[in-house]
Amino acid sequence: MADSDIATPAVVHRADYAPPAFLIETVALEFDLASERTRVRNTMRVRRNPHAVHAARFDLMGEQIQFVSATLDGKPHTAVHVHESGLSIDQVPDAFELTLESLCHPAENTTLSGLYVSGGHFFTQCEAEGFRRITYFLDRPDVMSTYTVTLRADKAAYPVLLSNGNLLEEGDLPDGRHFARWDDPFRKPSYLFALVAGKLECIEERVKSASGKEKLLQVWVEPHDLDKTRHAMDSLIHSIRWDEARYGLELDLDRFMIVAVSDFTMGAMENKGLNIFSSRYLLANPETATDTDFANIEAVVGHEYFHNWTGNRVTCRDWFQLSLKEGLTKFRDQEFSADMAAGDEANASADAARATKRIANVRTLQQAQFAEAAGPMAHPVRPESYVEINNFYTTTVYNNGAEVVRMYQTLFGRDGFRKGMDLYFKRHDGQAVTCDDFRHAMSDANGRDLAQFERWYSQAGTPRVAVKTAYDAAQRSYRVTLTQSYGESLAAARETQKGPLLMPFSIGLIGKDGKDLPLRLEGEASAAPGTTRVLELTEATQTFTFVDVAEQPLPSLLRDFSAPVIVEYDYTTEELAFLLAHDSDPFNRWDAGQRLITRELLSLAQHAAEGTALSLDDSVVDAFGRVLADESLSPSFRELVLMLPSEGYLAEQMAESNPAAIHTARQYVRKRFAAALKNAWLAAYEQNRTPGAYEATAKAIGHRALKNLALSYLAELDDPSDAIRLARAQYDAANNMTDREAALSALLSAATTRGDAIAEPVLADFYKRYETEPLVIDKWFALLARQRGSASRPTIDMVRNLSSHPAFTLKNPNRVYALIFTFCAANPAQFHAADGSGYAFWAEQVIALDALNPAVAARLARSLEMWHRFTPTLREKMRAALEQVAARVKSRAVREIVEKALG
Repeated sequence: MADSDIATPAVVHRADYAPPAFLIETVALEFDLASERTRVRNTMRVRRNPHAVHAARFDLMGEQIQFVSATLDGKPHTAVHVHESGLSIDQVPDAFELTLESLCHPAENTTLSGLYVSGGHFFTQCEAEGFRRITYFLDRPDVMSTYTVTLRADKAAYPVLLSNGNLLEEGDLPDGRHFARWDDPFRKPSYLFALVAGKLECIEERVKSASGKEKLLQVWVEPHDLDKTRHAMDSLIHSIRWDEARYGLELDLDRFMIVAVSDFTMGAMENKGLNIFSSRYLLANPETATDTDFANIEAVVGHEYFHNWTGNRVTCRDWFQLSLKEGLTKFRDQEFSADMAAGDEANASADAARATKRIANVRTLQQAQFAEAAGPMAHPVRPESYVEINNFYTTTVYNNGAEVVRMYQTLFGRDGFRKGMDLYFKRHDGQAVTCDDFRHAMSDANGRDLAQFERWYSQAGTPRVAVKTAYDAAQRSYRVTLTQSYGESLAAARETQKGPLLMPFSIGLIGKDGKDLPLRLEGEASAAPGTTRVLELTEATQTFTFVDVAEQPLPSLLRDFSAPVIVEYDYTTEELAFLLAHDSDPFNRWDAGQRLITRELLSLAQHAAEGTALSLDDSVVDAFGRVLADESLSPSFRELVLMLPSEGYLAEQMAESNPAAIHTARQYVRKRFAAALKNAWLAAYEQNRTPGAYEATAKAIGHRALKNLALSYLAELDDPSDAIRLARAQYDAANNMTDREAALSALLSAATTRGDAIAEPVLADFYKRYETEPLVIDKWFALLARQRGSASRPTIDMVRNLSSHPAFTLKNPNRVYALIFTFCAANPAQFHAADGSGYAFWAEQVIALDALNPAVAARLARSLEMWHRFTPTLREKMRAALEQVAARVKSRAVREIVEKALG
């Protein structure tokens, strides 16, 4: 066996990119599907790439597949060298037809990458490098080909045979088999290939595109899940209409198919015309799915559909450009979800709905991506190197990448952004390109030099903007000085810094009466329209002077979160309370509340760590009480304001994280809010009931959210009898999963407060009622993993027992996410128990998962990557667990995580 010239290097660097030596123009695939052994015949039309260095041989990638034969231009070819990373073919001409036959073993494929079996059906997952597990190929995104696919299988076992594109023909074969032949007329990279085969059924609709062409839409699921497909179909139709209206982009194929699968590592995959989804992001009806599930499905269906243009028609040159498609498409799905929440109205309610979506998106960024940017896996939106590409499907690439795209729209407005998008597609349709190509399209379409903006793609870490202000009463002027830096950043951030960023920084000024002041910058003839200005910060330090300012204002900084940065400004407690009460910008109003309560929580955590008494000033409680009672604010907005920052986020704000102290502080504030505002919570519960049939509208969702938040606070009372009464009645009468799950959660909290088994009968009823609904049983596992536990009954003991439950399996990612990820990521006080039991459990699970599904194992491995930020006792135990994992795991994916964490 010869050594491989195409073995993946230990570290892949963006600077080493070179065009492929060969291009594959067409691919004809034939599959004889069998779960134990599938035969694949792959016929490729190949030619040398005139823009690449000449290669003496044709190298193809291949993993965990068995070579059978090779034919070159119709003749058997023996100059083939099979090796661990694929095969190499000598003696090839400049243009040729190559046919390769190989075998793969879907039933044995627990990685869920490539071709695998789930629930007796065949599925594929090829992004990022799964296609090489199906057949030998140039498995890289800049090799784009047209595909024809023929599927053959036993008709009784696999009556449905699907692949990318348009169905050309289908028919019966001897011996009870049948076939289907599919053609995708659009060039695509191999990571977008897909096939599905099994006993599936679909709902379908025919719609007309904006140009009048009829399109067939199908949502394929197992027969018993047909009643959970309507929302996904509606979301798909809405996505199609939105993309036509917003960007002039039509569905290009004759049909578009979505398929649900229970075993899927990712959330969903945008394979051309055949999207494959984890069932949790596709299946929903009111009885089994929460409001959050409905919203996630709408967003993810939209996201994968929008990839049809931003990712499929125009794709990535290499995997370092991943945010070119993921950040851009994440921005598009965020805008879509905001517009869907707002509906067709242009009024204050619609604006509030959009603002609520914006706040939720930023909250995710601040709590997840900011932490990532401060840890050992910190990387730019466009990374410079990787060991395992699957580890870079991160919040930095997706969520921060979306913020980078949003800044173009902030700088140029919606019309200017649309011009840039139009030029991008005009230039690059059918190509594999880079983040720089997108930036150049925006630049050229708007006549603006964006060379400095490139730094957003290449610098790691989270920028900080320090703000200083000065009011001159005599001159009626107000100076705002902005200084950008990275503070005490990690080495990853320091090493990538190239200078100041071009940063849109939105600001408003608020008078003593709580109203916005007009804004005129020095040198302008008159005040500009509106009361928010987008300042362009391009230097390390810049001063902007506002004139005709009649009184000393209070600044409202970074309105609508106009750039993904941390703002440093020394607001007083009174000023934050004032902003919380009056700021006209919904994001900053929410942010003021978060800053206010975060400051208090961190102070309380310090007292808890020192063992001193805890107290919270009445003025802080009153500030939040006024929000709760303010019915001019939407229920969804009030729910977001009154939701305390997570324990994980608070830990990130401490120089030395102390999960036990944070939990004590947060529970103290929850109990304080519960007791002081008890009557207001009871009133909010009653006022926000949603009688009648379930509706997944933004209005109804907001009412349920505030009602159930009120119930969760009432469950914190020392005497939670009101919560128990309301929760039992709500559980029994619920006509939707949102209310039923919230009621059970409240009962579990009340049971912890009282130290009794009040929730046990309801918990048992929940399991029995839904034991045939896997996604609901996932919720049951997650509820138990999230429990606060007690000294006599620590949560780790419950989680260990549940990991042996008959309904639990490590082979199903959804089940792993529900139990193990919830415990490790969403229950920090219990996971970080002083005895290290949580870390021992984590290590066991990472090691076990590494042998089954390295991608899932790598995600779990990241639970300890910030170990150096914790108290000394916890640090020692975390490091020991990391070293145990490092010594046992074999996959590159997990090794990259733990080795970077250990430094």
